[in-house]
Amino acid sequence: MNKKGFIFDLDGVIVDTAKYHFLAWKKLANSLDIDFTEEENEQLKGVSRVKSLEKILAWGNKTISEENFQDLMGKKNEDYLSYISEMDESEILPDVPKVLDFLIKNQQPISLGSASKNARAILERVSLRKQFDQIVDGNDVSKAKPDPEVFLIAAKLLNVSPKNCIVFEDSVAGVEAANSAEMISIGIGKKEVLGHAKYVFNDFTEISEAFLNDLINN
Repeated sequence: MNKKGFIFDLDGVIVDTAKYHFLAWKKLANSLDIDFTEEENEQLKGVSRVKSLEKILAWGNKTISEENFQDLMGKKNEDYLSYISEMDESEILPDVPKVLDFLIKNQQPISLGSASKNARAILERVSLRKQFDQIVDGNDVSKAKPDPEVFLIAAKLLNVSPKNCIVFEDSVAGVEAANSAEMISIGIGKKEVLGHAKYVFNDFTEISEAFLNDLINN
């Protein structure tokens, strides 16, 4: 039996929590009289909380004290957590459970590789925690994607060499991280955005069992 390591990002791959980040950041920006659009939110995908707030302040030409900065970051996270505490299984993106079940049935090790510090809580909320052999999240890493640290830790925990790992990602930084770890990168999203991934699918409904079998056996 061939063993590969399958590593999944969380936001935008398994569930779409981007909308909750957007709502929380928008609330924060508006409280500072800064306009905040969906387009700007796109630029914050895969970016740390500190860098995200710095960008928002720059867009609004605002400067604030370090103390206020820390307060705002805490407030944003509280708002975000209150949104995700309402999540349930209906939020899982199409066919994700089908792909996970296929990999489990074929005894393939599975890990999460996410920058989110709330990853474990989210997986619990949507009842997918037990599908993952390992979880590597924002609490376990010191370097953000495009640094490959998160995926290299996941590979090590799965006991699979990086070149035998397959990563599902929806962000440019995430695909870059997978590529620099010499893993097989699979982009979930638009080809024009994620063109540097080895394979790109709009979503998991396009991923066939035959394709997964090829990944396992080649």
